[in-house]
Amino acid sequence: MQQSIMPLSDFIAGFWRTADWDMNPQQRLALIQGYLELGVYTMDHADIYGGYQCESLFGEALALAPALRDKIQIVSKCGICLATDNNPNVYLNHYNTTTEHIVASAETSLKRLKTDYLDLLLIHRPDPLIDADAVAAAFNQLQQDGKVRHFGVSNFTPQQFDLLQSRVDQKLVCNQVEISPSNMSALHDGTLDHCQQHQLAPMAWSCLGGGNIFTAKDPQSLRLRATLATIADEIGAENISQVIYAWVRALPSKPHPIIGSGNIERIISAVKARELSLTRQQWFSIWQASTGHGVP
Repeated sequence: MQQSIMPLSDFIAGFWRTADWDMNPQQRLALIQGYLELGVYTMDHADIYGGYQCESLFGEALALAPALRDKIQIVSKCGICLATDNNPNVYLNHYNTTTEHIVASAETSLKRLKTDYLDLLLIHRPDPLIDADAVAAAFNQLQQDGKVRHFGVSNFTPQQFDLLQSRVDQKLVCNQVEISPSNMSALHDGTLDHCQQHQLAPMAWSCLGGGNIFTAKDPQSLRLRATLATIADEIGAENISQVIYAWVRALPSKPHPIIGSGNIERIISAVKARELSLTRQQWFSIWQASTGHGVP
């Protein structure tokens, strides 16, 4: 029987850059605790992050305070194989969504994260060679063994999502997709309509456009910076990042933005976007700045 899922926190803690933060285990633990104090309890990982290092770094921190495990939601992803020094048998980046690989990846993530179960496991990318029945077999095995409680996908189109859902016993609960003012594909290709239709929880990655919105000199970025700054003044936001998060959260599919920072001040600032709201004209001003034209 499908277990009830604790709702995702409004914002998601992203740990894909953990290896770049130069933190010791105690500092990483303090970051986790800081997130919890802000009401952010969903922690996003993937097996490949940091060249297969980031889950272990998180696990080292969690081992210092194992009682925190019951207070957090751990999400991880699998299905991408990277050619790195930590993966010597792989000479070419590729996808692998076979039963054996999904199960082995999840079990390895559990060891690295120092936990007995994942709250949510996502297939990281659509695989042209995906066999939905093979994925279903992996999900069933992991759930029956108590190693994964819930399942979802990342970067899937509605059709790819529906194919997998047609074969798996569990209700897929999430599609993690890129959403930002500089990349609005998910708003217009049916992905977020699909999430709204099926009451899925979309996680939004790269909301800040990988930082390009703040520094790039291309026409789109210049238009966005100017518009975001104007709206920040209008609504009393501290910075344009808060405006971006408010813009993403205004979508009716109710995306959960992933914060990819190890800086607690930036995290506090991001979470304050909960308090901000945009008028429809302000929201569409950002849409117009992105596209370079008004609505049809």
